[in-house]
Amino acid sequence: MESHDAFIRYTTLSNLILELQCYTTIFKCIILIFTTNSVIMEKPFPHITCGMCSKPYNDPRILSCLHSFCLQCLNHKIRKSGSQQMFQCPICEQNTSIPVGGASVLPQNLHLGFQVEVAWYMSKMVNSSEVCCDECVDGRNGLAVVFCCMCHQFLCKVCHDHHSSSRKLSKHKTVLLDQAGARQLYTSMKPRDPCCSQPNHEDNKLNFYCETCSLLLCCDCTTGTHKSHTVKEMSTVAKSHQMEITGALEDATEKMTKLTGATDGNNRMIEQVEISKRAAFLAINQAFKILQQTLEERKKALLSELEAILLPKTTALTLQKEQFEKMVGDIGHYTDMASQILQTHTDHEIVVLGGLIAAELQATLKRVQTISFTPNQHNNITVSVQTDDLVRQLSKLGEIVAFNSSPSSNTWMSTSVARVGTRYHVQVQSKTSKGEEYPHGGVEVKGEMRSKTHNGAVVYGEVEDHSDGTYTITLTPQTAGSHQLLITMDGQHVQNSPSDLDVRPKRYYHTLCDAQQVIQCNRPACVAIHDNGDIYVGSLDNCIYVFDPTGQLKNTIGRKGSGDGQFTSPCGVSIKGNELYVADTDNHRVQKLTSSGRFLHKFGQKGSGQGQFNGPVAVILDSNSKMIVSDCYNDRIQIFNENGVWLLTIGGKGSGNHSFQSPWGLALDPQGNIYVASHDSKSIKVFSKEGVYVRMYGDPNHHSGIAIDDEGYSLVSEYWGNCLSIYDPEGNKIHTVGNLENPCGTALDPRDGSVLIANNSANTVLKYCV
Repeated sequence: MESHDAFIRYTTLSNLILELQCYTTIFKCIILIFTTNSVIMEKPFPHITCGMCSKPYNDPRILSCLHSFCLQCLNHKIRKSGSQQMFQCPICEQNTSIPVGGASVLPQNLHLGFQVEVAWYMSKMVNSSEVCCDECVDGRNGLAVVFCCMCHQFLCKVCHDHHSSSRKLSKHKTVLLDQAGARQLYTSMKPRDPCCSQPNHEDNKLNFYCETCSLLLCCDCTTGTHKSHTVKEMSTVAKSHQMEITGALEDATEKMTKLTGATDGNNRMIEQVEISKRAAFLAINQAFKILQQTLEERKKALLSELEAILLPKTTALTLQKEQFEKMVGDIGHYTDMASQILQTHTDHEIVVLGGLIAAELQATLKRVQTISFTPNQHNNITVSVQTDDLVRQLSKLGEIVAFNSSPSSNTWMSTSVARVGTRYHVQVQSKTSKGEEYPHGGVEVKGEMRSKTHNGAVVYGEVEDHSDGTYTITLTPQTAGSHQLLITMDGQHVQNSPSDLDVRPKRYYHTLCDAQQVIQCNRPACVAIHDNGDIYVGSLDNCIYVFDPTGQLKNTIGRKGSGDGQFTSPCGVSIKGNELYVADTDNHRVQKLTSSGRFLHKFGQKGSGQGQFNGPVAVILDSNSKMIVSDCYNDRIQIFNENGVWLLTIGGKGSGNHSFQSPWGLALDPQGNIYVASHDSKSIKVFSKEGVYVRMYGDPNHHSGIAIDDEGYSLVSEYWGNCLSIYDPEGNKIHTVGNLENPCGTALDPRDGSVLIANNSANTVLKYCV
């Protein structure tokens, strides 16, 4: 079925391509006439016969489907059909509306008419011995020797000489009447300019076009019945139509390219379906061959087991039967002798043999009394081969799943930022057309990263098929700048592909040494950066300072107090879009304001219950706008929804993995894991977004601020260590920036990755360019 569907789709695409090729050829011919007013043919005799009468076109007219027929043929067909308003094309069966005035009002196919004319002249040139001069009266100067491509006349030698000497006609192109001349006719002959068909206008050229009537006009016609109509010069209209057709040609070429690519894709898919069919056929045969072998082997084993059980029984019964038969023979022998003696009544015989016979008979009878008269073996053999369940299972054995990937259903996940030289991973989930996850592998998945700035340089991805419907594509970008990420499954783009991807230069933290920018700020406790580059600094002066990217102070938000929009020791700030979040530490609450400082919302109060705080010192937001708050002196982390409603608590006082001692700085990695820098427990702990402990790392120090870049590197400010420590994604320290004075806040510029540090005791904010 899948192979049949692919074939139908292939056939449809092929028909579309043929149709586009037809229109494209017509467009090219029209443009060629517009631009060069000449015709260049690849074959010496084009197909110029009418599809109805099978004769060369005679005044061909064009239908709306772009097929052409002789005017006479059209009129005959229209009369025969009985419909004067609609005509069905006999080639493509598309209907064309017949305008008022009949088929004669349909546009002329000047191109085909010209081809018929060229073919007629060529046929005469091939038989040049019979062509008379068109200029001579009664051909008195003899046969023609040349043909004028401009005048469309055959000329004899005398007329040709006169023609060549004429100032007006001397530049006309002429060709000899031979085979070579006939071939030259295609590149040299130009169509005649059509003349007006109105009475008394027959010599006037059609140099105007009436848009109201869609008719070509001569100069005299424009001042007559078409005087009040919209009339333009033909050359102007031709240029407009040329531009329109050129655009349509470009669009058709683009669509043909896509359709051709789709056809190639269908061809590949048909081949793949056949390959899959053969592989499935072999797999089914192999499976049932194994089943047949297994059943045959089991049958042989059961028969052997049966033989092994029955042989001792048969042997024992045979021996018992032989014993019975021997005793019967012995008794019969003795009884026969005894009967004979008794019958003779000879005392001598009775005395001599009687005692002996009687003794042997008695001994035999005694032996008979010692044996069992029943068979020593039984026939109670039970054969149990339970076939009912097996037959039911065999009737349902095997499953054939046909997976039709839906481009709009297949999904993928990745980050929107990549780094030069760093492996970039894309997770792809294949789904059915119903949006259900497909649990099997085997789909052709491809991924590529295409630069928009470096001559379209392309990086192709390595694809890992996990055989469960998921795939991992790994790409390593080589250049920085804007890129396109393209993900396809079975040759079709998945949902949201292609997608824009920003590739940033590789970071080199080991080169961090001296700050490139120093911003003077009194008692900075924390720092955050807006997407536009504005720098928000929480100050122990009980306000939020806002600096522009150059370090110039542009706003001061709040003042000391406990009212709305007032602060007491704000130690944590976070900015997302146009919303500012402040950990109002000594007021034991979190406030939400606009980026310009207008109060919006607050939540929390002093206490240790759910949603209460004792010195909140940091607040960050995850991708779902959940707020994560470092509740320092309650030794815990609390998570709230965007409205400030409590959702989850992580930790509590202690030294275990799930415990904290004065948790301070907070950060999120690209996967959404929560990083907590503890001030007193001297460690950095990592938890999943659900609050599950993951790992712990960091040198023993009083950690304060922390930031995580898009590669998983963590930058930690060490308050008492007077430095910034940098750890790789595995938690190994790779670099230290010293000469700081009680740094207590760290942030990364989302635009270029620059590092900003709230250098508390030096009353500065430092910026390091990476």
